[in-house]
Order: sequence, then C-alpha cells, then structure tokens
Amino acid sequence: MPSLVQWQQVWARLGVAAPDPTVFERLIACYSEPHRKYHTVRHLDECFVKLEELRTEAHHPEEVELALWFHDVVYDTKRQDNETRSAEWARATARAANLPTSVGDRIHSLVMATCHDAVLYEPDEKVLVDVDLSILGEAPERFDEYEDQIREEYSWVPTFVFRAKRQEILRGFLVRASIFNTRQFVEAYEAQARANLERSIKRLGA
Repeated sequence: MPSLVQWQQVWARLGVAAPDPTVFERLIACYSEPHRKYHTVRHLDECFVKLEELRTEAHHPEEVELALWFHDVVYDTKRQDNETRSAEWARATARAANLPTSVGDRIHSLVMATCHDAVLYEPDEKVLVDVDLSILGEAPERFDEYEDQIREEYSWVPTFVFRAKRQEILRGFLVRASIFNTRQFVEAYEAQARANLERSIKRLGA
C-alpha cells in the first residue's frame, strides 16, 4: 500500500513541503471506497511499480508521480467527470503547496490525459498513460481478474449493455496502431495486451 513517506518524498523532490497529512488520508480513503474493486490502492501501488520502468523516459518524473496519486482519486461509475474533478483536485493541492502555477497546470493536464481519448504528444503524458494502461499487458490471470473487477464496479449496468459497451471499449484499443505510447512498453507488453483484449472480447461475446 502506498505510504505517507512515499507521498512526502515526492513533494520534497518537487522542492516543497508535503501538504498536511490529512490530504494523504483523504486520498487513501477515496481509493478505499467500498464501490471500488479495481480502482483501489492496489491499482495505485501497481502504477508506482510500473512507473519505475519508465521513470527515465519522463521529463518531469515527480510530476508524473504526483499525477498518479490523483489520477483516479474521484471515481464514480455513474458520472462522466471523474478525470476533470480529479485533475482539479490535483491542481488545487499543488497550488496550496506553493508549487509554481506551471507545475500545477502540467499535473492537471497529466491527469486529464487518462481520459484516453486524445492523441498524446508530451513525453510525460505518454509515460503516465502507459503506466495507467499497463494492466492490459499483464499476465492473463491478472488481466482476467481486472476484467472481473471492472464488471463489479459496473454491477448496476445490465449484463447485455455492459458486454456491448465493454467490447466497444476494448476494440477501441485494438484498432490503434499501438496500444502503448512508449517504445519500451510496446516492446514489453503490446503482444500480451492484444492477446488479453482479444480473449476478453471473445468471452464478452459468448
């Protein structure tokens, strides 16, 4: 589980003191909400592990790390503005900690990149999005667990609707020239991700 020390260290590397510990406690409480099955502290922890594989690719690795802390802090499957609200929370926290406005704005943009609906040009956005999507290239057992967890998060959606929409989302990744944005992740995880997606689409259509 991500620790308070880890949270404080990223702020220190950015050159400012970490916010009051209650901010960290609020973040962990959000990622621990009972309706979450995948977008939990485990996902956060897995993201930090994957970030270490790409840290040298980032121009501002501490900003990417801080954006990861916030990228799913607001998560309600019945809303369409989770990323926007998460990004605004991140920028407001950066501002309150006296980080430069430019840093807060970049962190806001990084969180918004996890909408996964835009062409990415900035190296830091590519790193963060690849880290967020790295679950797609995990071993089949973990990927299948992830798919089951997503279904649980959307348990309120009728089965036939969920299956149709989920297939549409997964096919959207498959039609890309590459699922991942960084050369390193394309080489390491692209083939497994495509195999996982094809298997899941087949299962959803059964």
